[in-house]
Amino acid sequence: MTDDVPTPWLNRERLIAWAGVFLMLEVAIFVMLVLQQANIAFGVGLSSIDFLSFYAAGKLVLAGTPALVYDQAAHYVAEQQVSAPGVPYVFFYYPPVFLLICAGLATLPYGMALLVFEGATFLLFAAVLRRILGERGRTWLIPVLAFPATFWNFGQGQNAYLSAALLGTFGLLLERRPFTAGAALGALCFKPHLGLLTPFALAAAGRWRAFIAAGVSAGVLLLLSLLLLGLDTWAAYLAAMAGADGTYASGRINFAGFVSLFGGLRLMGVPIQVAYVVQGIVTFGCGVAVVLVWRQREAPALRQAALLAATLLAVPLVLLYDQMIAVLALAWLMRSAGPEGLRGWERLLVVVAYPLTLMAPVLAIGLKAPVALGVDIVLLTLCLRRALRPG
Repeated sequence: MTDDVPTPWLNRERLIAWAGVFLMLEVAIFVMLVLQQANIAFGVGLSSIDFLSFYAAGKLVLAGTPALVYDQAAHYVAEQQVSAPGVPYVFFYYPPVFLLICAGLATLPYGMALLVFEGATFLLFAAVLRRILGERGRTWLIPVLAFPATFWNFGQGQNAYLSAALLGTFGLLLERRPFTAGAALGALCFKPHLGLLTPFALAAAGRWRAFIAAGVSAGVLLLLSLLLLGLDTWAAYLAAMAGADGTYASGRINFAGFVSLFGGLRLMGVPIQVAYVVQGIVTFGCGVAVVLVWRQREAPALRQAALLAATLLAVPLVLLYDQMIAVLALAWLMRSAGPEGLRGWERLLVVVAYPLTLMAPVLAIGLKAPVALGVDIVLLTLCLRRALRPG
């Protein structure tokens, strides 16, 4: 990697060293949050993480009552049995396909299940990311571990490592093994909104084998969940989803944790209907941009980077941990840059994104502005600038 004259100090070694310092700061914050979650220090009372909802859902499946996962009263009882009476409720709106994973995790003790899920999915994501970057050794992992989305995902026990790994596998295999790539994409049906723009990208590029494979893969998983969990579970899920908007759009989940345009507009007090209209316009624009990029036959790495970056802006429901997709987009952007690497000012923007993303919830509450959304806008701008410029 060569350095540009304006910022020669931002070479690879210094970037990794800076990320290491930032990582130590995050570890210190994480320890304090663990003490808070365990109600050992800071006197904030009982708190919950998202994994609690996964584990409680798995317990209901193992008890032979999977449909009760979508009954908030029954699910809340299960969460309290796992944690403690009066623990804050954590919503569960994942389709029954994800219950197959939850049931497997619920066969383990809670703490072990959390570590196994987060550890295994992160290793899978890291293996995919290493292939994208073409890196050797371990030092490249330091900036990945230091990126705040890694911190948010582990702290909440969320599944963003898994969704990012599937999207990364799709990108890696699309050119050589389109059927396998499509199967990986179809497996994302447990979080289908993250694949919102992918069908348009595949259609624009004429990747019909991957398109069909994705549909078959998702269909097989849906059928498997139907056979194992029953039609009543799917009926309960659809009924629960009919009221999901009342949870996400009303602020019952803090808008400071959103990194989407819709969440940012709601944080600023924009009415729901107006926020949806603006989000719809931006989603359409992102879709057009992705189609334009994917119609180009060259630069497959840039196509992947643009698709992932556009997804973060096109989807109304994107939370802090979902920015693992931004790590993936950045990896594809770096791959497209080749041996010369990113330009100095591009690296500077990446460096600034780290503290902004970490402080995003606090800044969002204080400023009533979607700070993390700015990171996603800059990332998409970088991708489109490289993908659509002449030559």
